[in-house]
Amino acid sequence: MSRPVTGPVTGRALLPALAVLCAVLFAASVLTGPADAGARASLVALFRGDGGPLTLVMREIRLPRAVLGVLAGASLGLAGAAIQGFLRNPLAEPGLIGVSASAGLGAVLAIQTGIAATGALALPLSGFAGALVAVALILGLSARSGDALDAGRGGGFGLILAGIAVSAFAGALTSLVLNLSPNPFAASEIVFWMMGSLADRSWIEVWTALPVMAVGWVLLARTARDLDALTLGEEAAASLGVNLPRLRLLTVLGIAAAVGATTAVAGAIGFVGLVVPHLLRGAVGGVPSRLLPASALGGAALVLAADIAVRLILPERDLKLGVMMALVGTPVFLHLIHRIRHGA
Repeated sequence: MSRPVTGPVTGRALLPALAVLCAVLFAASVLTGPADAGARASLVALFRGDGGPLTLVMREIRLPRAVLGVLAGASLGLAGAAIQGFLRNPLAEPGLIGVSASAGLGAVLAIQTGIAATGALALPLSGFAGALVAVALILGLSARSGDALDAGRGGGFGLILAGIAVSAFAGALTSLVLNLSPNPFAASEIVFWMMGSLADRSWIEVWTALPVMAVGWVLLARTARDLDALTLGEEAAASLGVNLPRLRLLTVLGIAAAVGATTAVAGAIGFVGLVVPHLLRGAVGGVPSRLLPASALGGAALVLAADIAVRLILPERDLKLGVMMALVGTPVFLHLIHRIRHGA
């Protein structure tokens, strides 16, 4: 296990510092938007309300958007820390197991077939259905390949292979739907949805995704101590009483619930689960049980900050959150690869 890194924000101070950062960014997100109103008027409209247009904007547009940003960021950050801990690979990220691509495929099919237009819940529920199908395939494939490739241990290599296969197949089907789409308007909506965004989301999306995300958070939280033991190696973890197949099941189901729900309501938002655990790992000494809550708060802060940025940069062009995260995350990812190659 890596040694703790000393610094101004380490150990016990990290979580409170991240919580304060999230609170500040949450307030900034609620107060940021095209409506021509000052901060004081916006807060009065939010907490008191007079039924006017500004009250509607604050309570039904900005507030659910900020809440969904916290939920989505926390889910992605937590899932990233969990998958990196389970695979013991700092370059792993939640999309590796194919849940994001499958949830996206479910939503794409709903848009293409017109199911998404039948009700507010049709699109997220279709995304959930895609994620559930992916979970069934991944667990089935990884169990078989894990037995053969991992000699009955945790099945990490089998999980990677199954996730790559499911992700590639879901991506191919999504491209096929776009390729054969006779409706240019549906194709355009699919492309924009796949870019990821928190814009135009309401309380319906929040309350639809929250229960599923919460299930994912609970499942991933239950893996914390086992992930700590897994840092010693699979054989050592097994000797300490860790049930590796159970750990794999909890990890996959937890990631599927958290990331699948996020993708279903917000589209594809990448790099959060990859970058955030990397940035915070040194501050927690590389201990997975401490990295999980830190990554959840860090992910929420990162998504909130990025969502504020998309409203300030080219506000009239509707810059997508997924695009912003890719522009920020790609250089960070390349820097991480450079550090790993040089043993940093």
